[in-house]
Amino acid sequence: MVCTVDGASGLCLGCFRTLPEIATWSRMSDGERTKIMDELEGRKSLIDPALLGA
Repeated sequence: MVCTVDGASGLCLGCFRTLPEIATWSRMSDGERTKIMDELEGRKSLIDPALLGA
C-alpha cells in the first residue's frame, strides 16, 4: 500500500500514522510501536470524513 497523507492532519489516510512514524517504524521498539498503535483509532477523528469515503 502507498500512503496518502492528509495535509490538514498530517496523517496517512490508511493507517493514521505520521510520515516520521512511518519512516522510522522498523527502527522503533515494540513499546514505541504499541504506544502509537494504541493512539490510531482516536486519530481517525482528526481527518475529514469525506477523505475517508464516509
